[in-house]
Amino acid sequence: MPPFTSSPRTRPGPRRRSLLASAAGAALLAGCSAGPGSDGTGGSPSAAARVRARAARDSERLAARYDAVIAAHPGLAARLRPLREEVVRHAEAFGGGTAPAPRTSPAQASPAVSPPAAVPGNEKDALAGLAAAERELTARRTGALADVPGELARLLASVAAAGAAHVYLLTEDHG
Repeated sequence: MPPFTSSPRTRPGPRRRSLLASAAGAALLAGCSAGPGSDGTGGSPSAAARVRARAARDSERLAARYDAVIAAHPGLAARLRPLREEVVRHAEAFGGGTAPAPRTSPAQASPAVSPPAAVPGNEKDALAGLAAAERELTARRTGALADVPGELARLLASVAAAGAAHVYLLTEDHG
């Protein structure tokens, strides 16, 4: 009788363990960017303040995008609310104000936050739009690591890693 071989079911994309390992590695790398008593890699306080303020605004805008998708596709609310809440915590960590609670209509957007992009009519495209926004922010934050002091670099790396996890969760097939 031939040996039994099972073919494991494989899914495209990174595995959760590799995603978490990558996130931990990014945070560790950022943590190693500054020695004790060092202010990082030479970022000036004003540059760091600008990066921090932009990161807060970006997270607030991303929370508004989540709000718009939740309002347009209420069936996604249970899946998206935990991610949105984490994005709000990111904005707060960067010194931003709290993003408003989810709305019932995208038309109720706060004037303090730029209006989110139009939400696609189907759920799959709406999720893809959120994933693209998360991916873009992750890349921007990762790119800024070398230009800011150590503590802010660690925060950026941690939030970028969370953004990468969000991309994975948004693109994971729930069907």
